[in-house]
Order: sequence, then structure tokens, then C-alpha cells
Amino acid sequence: MGRLYRGPIKLALFDVDGVLTDGSLHIDGEGERVKTFNVRDGLAISLLRAHGIRSGILSGKASAALEFRIRQLKFDFSITGQLEKRDAYFSIKAQQNLQNDQIVYVGDDVVDLPLAGLVRCFYAPADAHTLVLKNANHILATKGGHGVAREVAEHILLSDGITLEEMYLPLTDQWNRYDAAQ
Repeated sequence: MGRLYRGPIKLALFDVDGVLTDGSLHIDGEGERVKTFNVRDGLAISLLRAHGIRSGILSGKASAALEFRIRQLKFDFSITGQLEKRDAYFSIKAQQNLQNDQIVYVGDDVVDLPLAGLVRCFYAPADAHTLVLKNANHILATKGGHGVAREVAEHILLSDGITLEEMYLPLTDQWNRYDAAQ
């Protein structure tokens, strides 16, 4: 088994629309029923879990499709349907008994800006709003909905000196133990 993560990050928080999706809304007469997610991000959540990093969703929108994906990937927790992300963030931080420097956040739009400067690293997808890009600690090469969580997970682990080969060993050696979802 490869070396496991020992760094300071204990929690990775993700916005959804524009981060885990490309921001498109699929709405019919009954509301939003479909969201398109990227398979790479599913494996990224398993990768984080395998290295002892919790994951969570902090989304301004709520939908049945999102709730299904949250359960499918076994996020550690989620807050959906709350545009006031700063209050939600402080609630999560308290519940998880964490400090700001143990948390990273990934956001793409102006509703995410209140978390910039609070977390250890504020990540922005390549196609995030200009103000978000301006305030991000790290701008990803990936656009929203195209594997953002995978790039974040790998960045966190690479920053701890773990090679790509080492970081995936816990998953490839024990797929069933980590119940990796795509």
C-alpha cells in the first residue's frame, strides 16, 4: 500500500452547480429532474475517503437528482438549498470540530465568495466567475462539471508529497473496502 495522506486538510467542501456540474439546469414542468455529473468526480470522493479526508456538499440549490448523487457517492454530509454559505460553513465547521486551516472549498460563483479567505485553500474551476478567479487561492485547469473534484483531490495529495501512483494504491488494492463509486 502506498503512503497515506498526513497533511493538514481534513475536509473538502464542494459547491455543486458550476463545480461538480457544468452549471446547466435541466428543467421541465415538474422542476429540475436531471443533473449531469462527471464520473471522475465520483472516484475523487472515494480517493479522498481512502486518505482520511472527509467530503461535503454546500450548495445553494437542492434537487432530487443532487440528493441521489450525494447518497451514491457517500459524502460525509451535505447542506443544500442554502444560498447563505457563510452561515452554513460555520455550522459545518462546528459540527465537524475543525479549524479553517483544515478545510478547503471549491466554488465558482459570487455566492461562494464569502468563503474566500476563510478556508485554507479556496479552489476555483477554470471557468469560474471573474470575481471568484480573482479571489481564489488556486485556479484549476479543469472547467466545472469536467472532473473538478478529481483535480482538487489530486492537488491536495500531491501537495503532501504523495505521487499519483501512491495515491491510488489504497483504491486499486482494496476496491471493495472503499466502495468506490463513479
